[in-house]
Amino acid sequence: MVKGLTTSILTMSVTIIILFSLQGCSQVEPAAYEEGEKWPGGKTSVTVSGKSSFTRASANMAANRRLDFSVGDSFFKSDWVPAPQPDSVRDGLGPLFNTRSCEGCHILDGRGHAPEDGELNEGGLLIRISVPAETLKEKDQLTRSGVIPHPIYGDQIQDFSLNSVKHEAKVRVRYEYSNIRFPDGDSVQIRKPVIQLEDLNYGPLPDNVMISPRIASPMIGLGLLEAISDSQILANEDPEDRDGDGISGRGNRVWDIKNKKTVLGRFGWKAGQPNMTQQSAGAFNGDMGITSSLFPDDNCMESQTACKEAAPQDHLDISDSTLEKVVFYSRNLAVPMRLDSKEPQVLLGKALFGKANCSGCHIPNYTTLKVKNYPEQSQQNIWPYTDLLLHDMGEELSDNRPEFLASGREWRTPPLWGIGKTKMVNPKATFLHDGRARTIMEAILWHGGEAEASKQAVMEMSKDQRTALVRFVNSL
Repeated sequence: MVKGLTTSILTMSVTIIILFSLQGCSQVEPAAYEEGEKWPGGKTSVTVSGKSSFTRASANMAANRRLDFSVGDSFFKSDWVPAPQPDSVRDGLGPLFNTRSCEGCHILDGRGHAPEDGELNEGGLLIRISVPAETLKEKDQLTRSGVIPHPIYGDQIQDFSLNSVKHEAKVRVRYEYSNIRFPDGDSVQIRKPVIQLEDLNYGPLPDNVMISPRIASPMIGLGLLEAISDSQILANEDPEDRDGDGISGRGNRVWDIKNKKTVLGRFGWKAGQPNMTQQSAGAFNGDMGITSSLFPDDNCMESQTACKEAAPQDHLDISDSTLEKVVFYSRNLAVPMRLDSKEPQVLLGKALFGKANCSGCHIPNYTTLKVKNYPEQSQQNIWPYTDLLLHDMGEELSDNRPEFLASGREWRTPPLWGIGKTKMVNPKATFLHDGRARTIMEAILWHGGEAEASKQAVMEMSKDQRTALVRFVNSL
């Protein structure tokens, strides 16, 4: 009886050990390749690599539409100059600005970068600011503006200016460093930025000012993201976490200036813009001081008299026609083909990505709407790895600055397509909203909040598994 009992206990113990092993990451089998994932942008995808990875037009673009793409490209890349300039179609810069061209932040249509430790910002990093809403009027204003601008500095620090006007401030970044150690003994150094605003030319900032550093995101695939239906995005909302997976994404609701109504937001770090036209016009205005029909006022606050005097008041700086060509260009910057999507290590990383539930927010696949006016983006099978929803990413990543419905802890899930070519395009490129992460693994280790369980799953992986996971992400 004792011998039989002992045998049963031993058998049970072995069974438990086997089951535990099968449930652990060590027994993860490589995932299957899925039809079409080699071409993340569907038929728009291009076969290109290296520094020009993000600069090509949609592969399925008709020849008669390529001239508009080239014209938009020229306006995106060229420096704007102060107005008035005789015979210039690129005048209107300033008087306060962050950059002289779109490409000044979006390096070769790719990602920007944060300054090195102790350096002043020279482009690629923006500092958003705002103050809390205190009056009923201000709270009502949030419906249309998303934030309450600072009464003197507005909603964005401009660190450059024309000669006749004082810049608002200079931005210096320092970092606090720490090490994250994995159970197997490996460690990764991470860094947290400390933003210093120096040379404040319009007076000190109050204690309640909310500051959010932002680096420029890559431009590829934006038209395809715009062509995902609202219903597909909202189908992934789960604000009450009713399925109990710890993920409770929700859409931001933002103001559509042209249509004068609240709609779903999908662009920007907090999904604060509803469409590409408004996103582009807002960037022209906020980053370069260029007015348009959507943003007809220069980015000078009432008390910035020298700025207002230097800003031409008799015309808009960019016409609707020119703006639309820039939008057309931006909409059609193609996602590059994946080169190693079928390799065994990549497919193992794909399985680990799913097992850690990274795909709970970075949703892989969609089919875009049938869009009559945008044939390149119409009915494409795409693999962006995003849900375009807001998620609480924890206190460590919080900027404590709400934007429309997004809290200070919430961020839109960024698309992952093309991420492995990021440093080919811009070797200085950094990751996360403020550029604190220098590598993919650093970015993963900053995940918290709804992504805490996924981060812990990565922490528990072996070194080989972490290598496979990063290889998969870089394959995207």
